[in-house]
Amino acid sequence: MNQQALLEALAIPSPSGWEKDGQKLWMDLVAGVSDRVESDAYGNAWAVIEGGAPLVMLEAHADEIGLIVRHVDEKGFLSVGPIGGSDRTLAPARRITIFGASGPVSGLVGNTAIHLRDTKKDKSPEWKDLFVDIGAKSPAEVTERGVRVGNPAIFEAASTGFHGGHIVGRALDNRIGGFALALALDDLSKARPGATTYAVNCVQEEIGSRGARMVAHRIAPSAALIFDVTHATDTPGIDAKEHGLVGLGKGPAISHGAANHPLVVERLIAVAEKEGIPLQHEAVSRCTCTDADVIYTARDGIPCALVSIPLRYMHSPVEMASFDDIRSTARLAAAFVHSLTDSDTFRIHG
Repeated sequence: MNQQALLEALAIPSPSGWEKDGQKLWMDLVAGVSDRVESDAYGNAWAVIEGGAPLVMLEAHADEIGLIVRHVDEKGFLSVGPIGGSDRTLAPARRITIFGASGPVSGLVGNTAIHLRDTKKDKSPEWKDLFVDIGAKSPAEVTERGVRVGNPAIFEAASTGFHGGHIVGRALDNRIGGFALALALDDLSKARPGATTYAVNCVQEEIGSRGARMVAHRIAPSAALIFDVTHATDTPGIDAKEHGLVGLGKGPAISHGAANHPLVVERLIAVAEKEGIPLQHEAVSRCTCTDADVIYTARDGIPCALVSIPLRYMHSPVEMASFDDIRSTARLAAAFVHSLTDSDTFRIHG
């Protein structure tokens, strides 16, 4: 599995609630490096390497932020709103793709030319102020093109390899987490672990970690590692005193805080030191704002830890990650699984 496989995954749109095609590709990707691949009613997907105790879950989320059609006006212009944490300040003058009943439809978010507006009054638009032009002149023409209220959309932004071993594009959050799972499974299939391993790609994280809640209840693992992205804070204008310091290309970041079980975190640190895998550290307070929050509180409590891949320019069409960080994350996942024995309960008091 190489960078090209990741670029192919990034090319498939998967806004929250519409992850079907992306999940199909991921399931095909991991089918050859696992004993079986399964899914549930809402599209959560998992690949299993059979073993003994304990049962460990490696989890990432498959969905991305996007847009949704809210209204069609009398002239055929569309109003849109966000799916997840889409940034409205990035929307004007961008091309989008709408996924209608008859297939993809190109559109663009209108932007009044600088010559025609009072720039002294410029401000960030609200979602209700934006409009999408698909070249239609009436609601009837919009309907003829297969577009209606409720269709999802994404910003058009091709992903590509970039200087210095980096990858740039939309949906790296969190397609790179799912790709790290595939790389870890590839390693584990070549040197099978003692522990039963579920690698799970969950839906609907961007709108409330709903898929992870379903999966944690169903699988009930003995321990879990959650793989997501975190903000690389090594660019101009970010205060490390407020947001911490995480650098691109310096390895995955381990989170410390309530969701992160101290014994699982200790094991991860020990494994990384043994394998020579670079680690960074970040602090979280009330919540992680990831699937970890619903996994560790599932059932009677699941010992888990959050491992994050540094990402620049999150929730934009030009997200940037390091392929070295992705590989290091996969190596850490596989090494953690290999470290487990049937005596590992991760109970704080015996």
